[in-house]
Amino acid sequence: LTVLNAGRRYLKAEDLSGKVFVTSGLGGMSGAQAKAAVIAGCVGIIAEVDEAALLKRHKQGWLMEISSNLDHCIARLRDARKKKIALSLGYHGNVVDLWERLVYELDTTGELLVDLGSDQTSCHNPFNGGYYPVQLGFEEAKQLLSTNPGEFRTLVQESLKRQVAAINRLADKGMFFWDYGNAFLLEAQRAGADVEKRGANKTEFRYPSYVQHIMG
Repeated sequence: LTVLNAGRRYLKAEDLSGKVFVTSGLGGMSGAQAKAAVIAGCVGIIAEVDEAALLKRHKQGWLMEISSNLDHCIARLRDARKKKIALSLGYHGNVVDLWERLVYELDTTGELLVDLGSDQTSCHNPFNGGYYPVQLGFEEAKQLLSTNPGEFRTLVQESLKRQVAAINRLADKGMFFWDYGNAFLLEAQRAGADVEKRGANKTEFRYPSYVQHIMG
């Protein structure tokens, strides 16, 4: 319902076939995102750093495909989008790399390959494993978290700023992004990312919350 209503509200579309939804997280509640994309009929690309979570969702049948290759992900996205095939593709990697690759595609081809975007990493707990920084691999990041949590925190905040910069670039070209109630925008703001709403007070963000805008 969230994905369908996002399409209705932001894209003015009842039919999401050929539309692309990019997000991250396939763990707990976020694991339903892959299934939601297919039910809604769109192309869902969901990034996840933990291979165990990816394999679990694939085994359950909630996730149709898995790839750790961004070139392959972009090729599959383009093909499914063109043919209007419902697809849930799990990208085994950091969502920041995925967002930045979509910016690269925009800059080099002029194509905006994503229509809807969100995030379901556990940003209510970003410095204790809820969000992994793009600068390190999963295992390397876990090790840093245990040996130097202060450095881990710094990398997380840098990563959040990079993620928001890429999202802002795509949103400026017509992608619609929303907050999934996971404190992503709040932690991005605390990290110094550009998420504040222009001309509003500092408690208002440039992107809406699904509770108020989509489910309400």
